[in-house]
Amino acid sequence: MTNILAKSLAVLVTVLTMGCAQTTETDTAQSRLTMVISGDAAILSNDNALLGWHPTMFTIHTDSEQEEAEIQRHMRASLTKIMQQKGYRFANSNESANVLIGFGLALESQMSDAEILERAGLVAGLSTHGVDDKFEKGSVMVALFSPMQQQPVWRVLAQGFTNPNAKLTDREQRFDELALKMLHNIPVK
Repeated sequence: MTNILAKSLAVLVTVLTMGCAQTTETDTAQSRLTMVISGDAAILSNDNALLGWHPTMFTIHTDSEQEEAEIQRHMRASLTKIMQQKGYRFANSNESANVLIGFGLALESQMSDAEILERAGLVAGLSTHGVDDKFEKGSVMVALFSPMQQQPVWRVLAQGFTNPNAKLTDREQRFDELALKMLHNIPVK
């Protein structure tokens, strides 16, 4: 009797779970995210940490050069907002930053995983298997630098899917959500 009851319960749970787990392909593709983190964010443990933007690491590789400046502006705004919410401050024009933030963004059509690995030393390895062609894999990297070092002391690389035909304004909220996830491990001051 116990065995029959256990089997019946297992079938019921399976049926209920299948009914609750239905998602559209759009939801599935856009919710897939892979991240890899490397380094040590201890550079931020200094109470006097002043942030600034890396002078050269703010590269955007998309199909549209017109969008690149807008994406760069929005990435800076997202990263600034999140870091300030965590208690960090950006250096004023009369102060020197002692932690530099850099970022890069690329669509797979513009930069392959092999190129990302060669340039960044990281690859998240998100698979495109089973994803509709209307979505494109995108990669975003955020890195922290000491002004005295060429290599980042901490970095995170995320890969997910985007609809490159969607309006940029429709994608901005997703940028904010992604940046928040990427900077989750940065300690609050």
